[in-house]
Amino acid sequence: MAEFGKVITVPEALARLEQHLQDFRPRPERVPLLAARGRVLAEKVVSPTAVPGFYRSTVDGYAVRGADTFGATEDLPVFLPLLGEVLMGQAPPGPLPPGSAMAISTGGMLPEGADAIVMLEYTEMAPGMVAVLKPVAPGENVVRPGEDVTPGQEVLPAGRRLRAQDLGLLAGLGITEVTVAVKPRVALISTGDEIVAPEQEPGPGQVRDMNSYTLYALVDELGGEPRLYGVIRDQKEQLLAVARQALEENDVLIVSGGSSVGTRDATGEVLASLGEPGVFVHGISVRPGKPTILARCGQKLAVGLPGHPVSAMVTFDLFLRPILRALLGLPAPAPYRDREGRLTVTARLERNVLSGPAREDHVRCALEWREGELWAVPILGKSSLLSTMVKADGILRIPLEQDGISAGELVSIGLFEEG
Repeated sequence: MAEFGKVITVPEALARLEQHLQDFRPRPERVPLLAARGRVLAEKVVSPTAVPGFYRSTVDGYAVRGADTFGATEDLPVFLPLLGEVLMGQAPPGPLPPGSAMAISTGGMLPEGADAIVMLEYTEMAPGMVAVLKPVAPGENVVRPGEDVTPGQEVLPAGRRLRAQDLGLLAGLGITEVTVAVKPRVALISTGDEIVAPEQEPGPGQVRDMNSYTLYALVDELGGEPRLYGVIRDQKEQLLAVARQALEENDVLIVSGGSSVGTRDATGEVLASLGEPGVFVHGISVRPGKPTILARCGQKLAVGLPGHPVSAMVTFDLFLRPILRALLGLPAPAPYRDREGRLTVTARLERNVLSGPAREDHVRCALEWREGELWAVPILGKSSLLSTMVKADGILRIPLEQDGISAGELVSIGLFEEG
């Protein structure tokens, strides 16, 4: 068991966590397409068919043989007999002989023999004829069969979080169910004699439970299934009983509060007693969030987060994000995202920000647009003040090896975002 006081760096803690995460894999389940937005594919999707399945017009106009329009100008148009119209959702009335045209709408199926579409804007009508004012080359304004998707093509990889356009493509392929990762079940416990439920009126020295609701939303946002187990007083036996039940019923256990040094802080002892190998991190050189605990209990993971709301949010991003990513089968964050997986923007820092020795600092920042440039404005405040996170648009990370960042420097801000 890791002892509190043997503080390690964030990279060291993440490396230890990664070693354990290698043993975890997502569990698959089938869901209907309309329930799949935001879910993570557990296996790749291969197209069973071509999209489109036929030569298709991309404009309103006339289906022609391109060679029949060569030399057409506004002064010397090419006149082609009009042989009918291709109706939407139906096959053409027949093949297109050389030297003729057929009316067609956007998305219509080209008749056999046609290889191009003249846009309506470049034609004029004559009795029984269409005057072509501009030539078209073979293939112009036409989508070929399989130009979007070919049969057997991998259209979506495993580990993809499905978006609206993904669902549309799958529907176009005739796929109405997909195999996705089961949502990891995450148990949430808040601890502390001073914590009361939000609907209660706090007494002297008491505060309402903010962490359960903040963490619930973060788990849900990342694709997990959060479950509340209430507020537990600073009593080791009670916490142990609830934690055992929660861990048995879920994949991950999060306990907020009770992770710092103190005779009444029992989280570390409880997590250590839930199963082998037990606690492997207890204390991290990060501000806010130093007393964070990471534990493995058999094939379950448990995390002790600091009780202060800002600390809980920062350390959630640091350690719960990679846990949930692993359980969902998500790949490593893309290069345009930060280490925690947040989208990033570059901004100019408004004021000097100092960092303590031998620790990683996470600074809350608001973003402001000033005279055509984006500025990052640090929001200072204690880690117990959740309103500072509400005012912030993202986080500025100051690495362990830096002692601060000067005003006017360009910095990368990891944005708070949904999903």
